Amino acid sequence: MNAQSSQCILFFVKAPAHGAVKTRLGARIGGQRAAELYQCFGRDLLRTLTTLAVPLVCCFHPSEAGAACAEWLGEHLVYRPQRGDDLGQRMARAFRQAFDEGFSRVLLIGSDSPDLPLGLFERAFVALDTHEAVIGPSSDGGYYLIGFTAQGFLPAVFENIQWSTADVFRRTMNILQRHRRRTCVLPQWHDVDTWSDLEDLLGRNAATDFRNSTTFAFARRCGWTG
Repeated sequence: MNAQSSQCILFFVKAPAHGAVKTRLGARIGGQRAAELYQCFGRDLLRTLTTLAVPLVCCFHPSEAGAACAEWLGEHLVYRPQRGDDLGQRMARAFRQAFDEGFSRVLLIGSDSPDLPLGLFERAFVALDTHEAVIGPSSDGGYYLIGFTAQGFLPAVFENIQWSTADVFRRTMNILQRHRRRTCVLPQWHDVDTWSDLEDLLGRNAATDFRNSTTFAFARRCGWTG
Protein backbone atom coordinates (compact mmCIF):
# COMPACT_ATOMS: atom_id res chain seq x y z
CA MET A 1 0.00 0.00 0.00
CA ASN A 2 1.53 3.34 -1.01
CA ALA A 3 1.45 6.49 1.14
CA GLN A 4 -1.55 7.93 -0.66
CA SER A 5 -3.67 4.77 -0.54
CA SER A 6 -2.90 4.36 3.17
CA GLN A 7 -4.82 7.60 3.83
CA CYS A 8 -8.57 8.07 4.03
CA ILE A 9 -11.02 10.89 4.75
CA LEU A 10 -14.36 10.29 6.43
CA PHE A 11 -16.81 13.01 5.40
CA PHE A 12 -19.71 13.17 7.87
CA VAL A 13 -22.93 14.63 6.47
CA LYS A 14 -26.63 14.75 7.24
CA ALA A 15 -29.43 14.38 4.75
CA PRO A 16 -30.07 17.94 3.50
CA ALA A 17 -33.73 17.99 4.46
CA HIS A 18 -35.85 21.02 5.31
CA GLY A 19 -35.80 21.46 9.09
CA ALA A 20 -33.13 18.80 9.69
CA VAL A 21 -29.94 20.81 9.05
CA LYS A 22 -28.68 24.25 10.02
CA THR A 23 -31.67 24.84 12.28
CA ARG A 24 -30.21 27.95 13.93
CA LEU A 25 -29.63 29.49 10.52
CA GLY A 26 -33.06 28.28 9.49
CA ALA A 27 -34.63 30.35 12.26
CA ARG A 28 -33.33 33.43 10.43
CA ILE A 29 -33.43 32.46 6.74
CA GLY A 30 -36.08 29.72 6.69
CA GLY A 31 -35.74 25.96 6.70
CA GLN A 32 -35.74 25.54 2.93
CA ARG A 33 -33.00 28.09 2.36
CA ALA A 34 -30.99 26.59 5.22
CA ALA A 35 -31.21 23.15 3.59
CA GLU A 36 -30.15 24.57 0.22
CA LEU A 37 -27.26 26.42 1.84
CA TYR A 38 -26.15 23.22 3.57
CA GLN A 39 -26.10 21.50 0.19
CA CYS A 40 -23.79 24.26 -1.04
CA PHE A 41 -21.50 23.71 1.94
CA GLY A 42 -21.21 20.02 1.10
CA ARG A 43 -20.49 20.60 -2.57
CA ASP A 44 -17.80 23.17 -1.80
CA LEU A 45 -16.10 20.93 0.74
CA LEU A 46 -16.28 18.00 -1.64
CA ARG A 47 -14.55 20.07 -4.34
CA THR A 48 -11.68 20.72 -1.93
CA LEU A 49 -11.51 17.13 -0.71
CA THR A 50 -11.36 15.61 -4.19
CA THR A 51 -8.32 17.79 -4.92
CA LEU A 52 -6.40 15.65 -2.42
CA ALA A 53 -6.91 12.51 -4.51
CA VAL A 54 -7.16 10.25 -1.44
CA PRO A 55 -9.96 7.76 -0.75
CA LEU A 56 -13.06 9.52 0.52
CA VAL A 57 -15.98 7.92 2.34
CA CYS A 58 -19.20 9.89 2.71
CA CYS A 59 -20.74 8.82 6.03
CA PHE A 60 -24.39 9.84 6.03
CA HIS A 61 -27.13 10.17 8.63
CA PRO A 62 -29.86 9.03 9.05
CA SER A 63 -29.31 5.51 7.76
CA GLU A 64 -32.02 5.76 5.08
CA ALA A 65 -30.50 8.89 3.53
CA GLY A 66 -28.08 7.20 1.15
CA ALA A 67 -30.02 7.88 -2.04
CA ALA A 68 -30.66 11.52 -1.13
CA CYS A 69 -26.97 12.08 -0.36
CA ALA A 70 -25.86 10.39 -3.58
CA GLU A 71 -28.22 12.63 -5.54
CA TRP A 72 -26.75 15.63 -3.71
CA LEU A 73 -23.03 14.84 -3.83
CA GLY A 74 -22.76 12.45 -6.77
CA GLU A 75 -22.96 8.74 -7.47
CA HIS A 76 -19.17 8.40 -7.76
CA LEU A 77 -18.50 8.53 -4.01
CA VAL A 78 -18.34 5.66 -1.54
CA TYR A 79 -21.36 5.99 0.77
CA ARG A 80 -21.72 4.44 4.18
CA PRO A 81 -24.40 4.97 6.84
CA GLN A 82 -23.31 6.28 10.21
CA ARG A 83 -23.99 3.61 12.81
CA GLY A 84 -24.45 4.22 16.52
CA ASP A 85 -26.72 5.74 19.11
CA ASP A 86 -25.01 9.14 19.23
CA LEU A 87 -22.49 11.17 17.24
CA GLY A 88 -19.53 9.97 19.27
CA GLN A 89 -20.36 6.32 18.76
CA ARG A 90 -20.91 6.92 15.04
CA MET A 91 -17.53 8.62 14.64
CA ALA A 92 -15.70 5.93 16.61
CA ARG A 93 -17.25 3.17 14.53
CA ALA A 94 -16.40 4.94 11.27
CA PHE A 95 -12.76 5.23 12.33
CA ARG A 96 -12.63 1.60 13.41
CA GLN A 97 -14.04 0.39 10.10
CA ALA A 98 -11.53 2.46 8.14
CA PHE A 99 -8.64 1.05 10.16
CA ASP A 100 -10.03 -2.48 9.82
CA GLU A 101 -10.02 -1.94 6.05
CA GLY A 102 -6.27 -1.30 6.16
CA PHE A 103 -5.96 2.49 6.21
CA SER A 104 -3.21 3.70 8.53
CA ARG A 105 -3.98 7.45 8.65
CA VAL A 106 -7.59 8.61 8.77
CA LEU A 107 -9.13 12.08 9.02
CA LEU A 108 -12.77 12.82 9.86
CA ILE A 109 -14.47 16.11 9.07
CA GLY A 110 -17.99 17.44 9.24
CA SER A 111 -19.85 19.66 6.82
CA ASP A 112 -20.06 22.94 8.73
CA SER A 113 -16.92 24.71 7.42
CA PRO A 114 -17.33 25.13 3.66
CA ASP A 115 -14.21 27.28 3.19
CA LEU A 116 -11.72 24.95 4.86
CA PRO A 117 -8.48 25.40 2.92
CA LEU A 118 -6.82 22.52 1.15
CA GLY A 119 -3.64 23.25 3.07
CA LEU A 120 -5.20 22.27 6.40
CA PHE A 121 -5.95 18.77 5.14
CA GLU A 122 -2.43 18.46 3.76
CA ARG A 123 -0.99 19.61 7.09
CA ALA A 124 -3.17 17.14 8.96
CA PHE A 125 -1.89 14.16 6.98
CA VAL A 126 1.72 15.32 7.30
CA ALA A 127 1.21 15.71 11.05
CA LEU A 128 0.24 12.05 11.31
CA ASP A 129 3.73 11.11 10.13
CA THR A 130 5.05 12.21 13.52
CA HIS A 131 1.96 12.37 15.75
CA GLU A 132 -0.65 9.84 16.78
CA ALA A 133 -3.54 12.31 16.55
CA VAL A 134 -4.41 15.61 14.91
CA ILE A 135 -7.25 17.99 15.70
CA GLY A 136 -8.50 21.28 14.28
CA PRO A 137 -10.32 23.48 16.80
CA SER A 138 -13.28 25.57 15.68
CA SER A 139 -14.04 29.02 16.99
CA ASP A 140 -17.25 27.83 18.68
CA GLY A 141 -15.41 25.48 21.02
CA GLY A 142 -15.77 22.32 18.97
CA TYR A 143 -13.50 20.93 16.28
CA TYR A 144 -13.72 20.82 12.50
CA LEU A 145 -11.33 17.90 11.98
CA ILE A 146 -9.95 15.01 13.96
CA GLY A 147 -7.58 12.32 12.79
CA PHE A 148 -5.60 9.34 14.03
CA THR A 149 -3.02 6.82 13.02
CA ALA A 150 -4.15 3.23 13.30
CA GLN A 151 -1.77 2.68 16.23
CA GLY A 152 -2.82 5.86 18.01
CA PHE A 153 -6.59 5.57 17.60
CA LEU A 154 -8.36 6.44 20.86
CA PRO A 155 -12.11 5.70 20.94
CA ALA A 156 -12.31 7.28 24.40
CA VAL A 157 -12.25 10.79 22.84
CA PHE A 158 -15.78 10.12 21.57
CA GLU A 159 -17.23 8.95 24.88
CA ASN A 160 -19.16 11.04 27.43
CA ILE A 161 -18.92 14.22 25.34
CA GLN A 162 -21.77 16.73 25.24
CA TRP A 163 -21.77 17.41 21.52
CA SER A 164 -22.59 20.84 20.06
CA THR A 165 -21.34 22.64 23.15
CA ALA A 166 -18.49 25.09 23.66
CA ASP A 167 -16.57 22.51 25.72
CA VAL A 168 -16.04 19.79 23.10
CA PHE A 169 -12.50 20.70 22.03
CA ARG A 170 -11.24 21.23 25.59
CA ARG A 171 -12.67 17.95 26.85
CA THR A 172 -11.29 16.10 23.82
CA MET A 173 -7.81 17.54 24.37
CA ASN A 174 -7.97 16.56 28.04
CA ILE A 175 -8.67 12.95 27.06
CA LEU A 176 -5.88 12.92 24.47
CA GLN A 177 -3.42 14.31 27.01
CA ARG A 178 -4.54 11.93 29.74
CA HIS A 179 -3.87 9.00 27.41
CA ARG A 180 -0.52 10.49 26.34
CA ARG A 181 -1.34 10.75 22.65
CA ARG A 182 1.11 12.89 20.68
CA THR A 183 -1.34 15.39 19.19
CA CYS A 184 -0.89 18.10 16.58
CA VAL A 185 -3.28 21.03 16.96
CA LEU A 186 -4.08 22.75 13.67
CA PRO A 187 -4.98 26.44 13.30
CA GLN A 188 -8.45 27.41 14.42
CA TRP A 189 -11.18 27.62 11.78
CA HIS A 190 -14.88 28.49 11.79
CA ASP A 191 -18.11 26.51 11.64
CA VAL A 192 -21.12 28.20 10.08
CA ASP A 193 -24.14 27.59 12.28
CA THR A 194 -25.69 31.03 12.81
CA TRP A 195 -26.47 34.15 10.81
CA SER A 196 -23.45 35.86 12.37
CA ASP A 197 -21.26 32.93 11.30
CA LEU A 198 -22.57 33.24 7.75
CA GLU A 199 -21.86 36.97 7.70
CA ASP A 200 -18.32 36.25 8.89
CA LEU A 201 -17.86 33.59 6.19
CA LEU A 202 -18.95 35.96 3.44
CA GLY A 203 -16.93 38.85 4.84
CA ARG A 204 -13.62 37.02 5.21
CA ASN A 205 -13.93 35.60 1.70
CA ALA A 206 -14.90 38.80 -0.09
CA ALA A 207 -11.55 38.81 -1.89
CA THR A 208 -10.62 35.10 -1.89
CA ASP A 209 -11.17 32.30 -4.40
CA PHE A 210 -14.11 31.17 -2.28
CA ARG A 211 -16.09 33.91 -4.03
CA ASN A 212 -16.36 31.38 -6.87
CA SER A 213 -17.96 28.75 -4.63
CA THR A 214 -21.53 27.49 -4.81
CA THR A 215 -22.05 28.90 -1.29
CA PHE A 216 -21.14 32.39 -2.45
CA ALA A 217 -23.27 32.05 -5.58
CA PHE A 218 -26.27 31.07 -3.44
CA ALA A 219 -25.63 33.98 -1.07
CA ARG A 220 -25.54 36.40 -4.00
CA ARG A 221 -28.86 35.05 -5.33
CA CYS A 222 -30.37 35.58 -1.88
CA GLY A 223 -29.01 39.13 -1.65
CA TRP A 224 -26.75 38.46 1.34
CA THR A 225 -23.48 39.75 -0.10
CA GLY A 226 -24.27 43.48 -0.22
